[in-house]
Amino acid sequence: MRRIADRLGIRAPSLYKHLPDKAAVEAALQAEGLVGLAEALEAAEVGLQGGSALSALAAAYRRFALEHPHLYRLTSDRPLARDVLPSGLEARAVAPLLRAVGGDIDVARAVWAFAHGMVLLELDGRFPPGTDLSGAWLAGATAFAVPTAKATP
Repeated sequence: MRRIADRLGIRAPSLYKHLPDKAAVEAALQAEGLVGLAEALEAAEVGLQGGSALSALAAAYRRFALEHPHLYRLTSDRPLARDVLPSGLEARAVAPLLRAVGGDIDVARAVWAFAHGMVLLELDGRFPPGTDLSGAWLAGATAFAVPTAKATP
């Protein structure tokens, strides 16, 4: 709590004038993380379809996580405070991915598991130094890409 207060330029006890307890602070940060992720994914999907949309979403997801590693971990490494998150926020954050995989929730979950695992391995320094991961990200996005429907003659 002290570190959060320091970043805000206030004293730790002053946080409790705005939020009642540590759980509320975590929930507010989770909401901020989900909003940021949703905005990043929404921006990435504009004008794209199919495999290109999935690759763009994967890149946006990775970029968001690497630029905000602590917020990313707070949002994704523990249960969400769903009972206090703004209504519809979690659905908004997943909507671009669902659209990219044609609404298939099982594929969306598999893509998320791939992206989450890749990000955590990268954040934790589990790849050899200097490893170019762009090929692995592209391979993952391509593997999950939903083929576009073929026109019938």
